[in-house]
Amino acid sequence: MRLKFRAVQETEPGQKLAGLFSEYRTAYLDWWAGEGLSGRPTYSECRRALLTHMPEMVGLYDKLCASVGGGDMESRFLSFFCPPRYLAGCSQAIWPGKEPLLVRNYDYNPLAFDAVFLKTGWDGRDVMGTSDGLFGLLDGMNDAGLTVSLTFGGRRAMGDGFGVPLILRYLLQVCSTIEEAKDVLRRVPSHMSYNVTVLDRDRNYFTAFLAPDRPTLITHAAVATNHQERVEWASHARLTASVERERFLLQRLTLHPETKEKFVGTFLKPPLYSLAFNKGFGTLYTAAYHPDELSVELLWPGRTWQKNLDCFEADQWLVGYPDHKSQHAV
Repeated sequence: MRLKFRAVQETEPGQKLAGLFSEYRTAYLDWWAGEGLSGRPTYSECRRALLTHMPEMVGLYDKLCASVGGGDMESRFLSFFCPPRYLAGCSQAIWPGKEPLLVRNYDYNPLAFDAVFLKTGWDGRDVMGTSDGLFGLLDGMNDAGLTVSLTFGGRRAMGDGFGVPLILRYLLQVCSTIEEAKDVLRRVPSHMSYNVTVLDRDRNYFTAFLAPDRPTLITHAAVATNHQERVEWASHARLTASVERERFLLQRLTLHPETKEKFVGTFLKPPLYSLAFNKGFGTLYTAAYHPDELSVELLWPGRTWQKNLDCFEADQWLVGYPDHKSQHAV
């Protein structure tokens, strides 16, 4: 299978994002309604939740809704409030060297992925990151050098809250410091359990364990896979090899020092690099964020795509994924 990754830049919500939304509209809305609409909040409930928890985002939300036509379903989808389940894989870790470096693998279904790396200048704040639903982000960085990434937390619990990609977008829109990021992750409700790692350009970092049924826990963990303090969903942990990946990364961090190039390279090989595309958990990309340089490398075995926040190039890249049957590159 091949995916066309696109690097897109648009300062304010406008024609480019509207064009992308029109391409994905059917897939987005089918997913939103896939579990039935009776459990999804109304437009007024969605907007009220944004006003309550992310008031700085409401103006942007209104602009984005208007740019895609202002329809009821579209607006409810873009709110990310009480969405259907996200069950991703993913690994992420902070390099133990002197320079700030956050590396992550995103393991998910390629048929449910934007494949868009987006730079925005919304409300005067430059942000770049991997898009999810155009309003949300799977990982990213802002012009203060604050960098963030997510993994699924490996718990079944659901509650009233936002899809974590919008929480990441909000964090990068309004925060400049680690302490401000902690405050956002403590107070904004998440609809499921996720692990969010935040790094700044001075190499301060933390990992927050978000959950819908208990308070956010702020930790100094440098590694996050697909469980939190302990495994609570054993079958999911086995399916995604969450414990094995965590142990592997902890060994890399504690047993011997290695260059940042070698550390990044470990994410492009098993057990971190996943070939489980038939199960919906294949590695779609590796991202290596360098906050001190305001840059990121998006990587695949044998290929590197570099982006810089200050001189962002809008282009595209065709990526072929391994065939899970033969495990050779397509």
